Amino acid sequence: MTGNIDMSMMYAMHNALRRDLAKITEVSARTDENPRLILANGSSYELFKKALTIHHTAEDEALWPPLRAAVAGKPDEEAVLDAMEAEHGQIDPLLASVEAVLDDETAGPDKVAAATGALAEALTAHLEHEEKEALPLIDARLTQEQWQHYSEVHVAKTGPETSSLLPWLLEDANEDVVAMMTARMPENVRTLFTDQWVPAYRARDRWNAVS
Repeated sequence: MTGNIDMSMMYAMHNALRRDLAKITEVSARTDENPRLILANGSSYELFKKALTIHHTAEDEALWPPLRAAVAGKPDEEAVLDAMEAEHGQIDPLLASVEAVLDDETAGPDKVAAATGALAEALTAHLEHEEKEALPLIDARLTQEQWQHYSEVHVAKTGPETSSLLPWLLEDANEDVVAMMTARMPENVRTLFTDQWVPAYRARDRWNAVS
């Protein structure tokens, strides 16, 4: 989109979440292996869950509150924010349901598919809704400083998970986004990202390990 705020990283996050939702759905439909074991072991579902939790928590703490203040007295715009917050509230228990199924050694493929399917449906709809209505509202109502604060909160919450979540985020991001992100990194971080974090991430067998 065009506007005052560069939302490249927001779209990169949404696209990465969609990418993993597609893989989770694909794994959940497998019949040659137990989908529960594939998702429960290693870093497949765990990385997705960490990224989503950090993303939504940062929005809840540092994005929706200033937007709420900015749209006060504008019922149509307040309704958009009400919907965003309600959808976050719906997704949290769906994440918990998937977690419960993955922890249940008796859960068969049908239960796994039902839990992950419900999550995929709700989260996909939320991402589409946010992009259609909330992101234009953010662009119209928030200042650069408020957006920067949200970005800083998001980075701070990622913290020690940066070495795994940054390669995860940029795995198949647009080349321009990758170039922009790496250009903004301090030289030592850029070296770590290129020489250590990306190779370590690519070496993981995220979607096939069952043991």
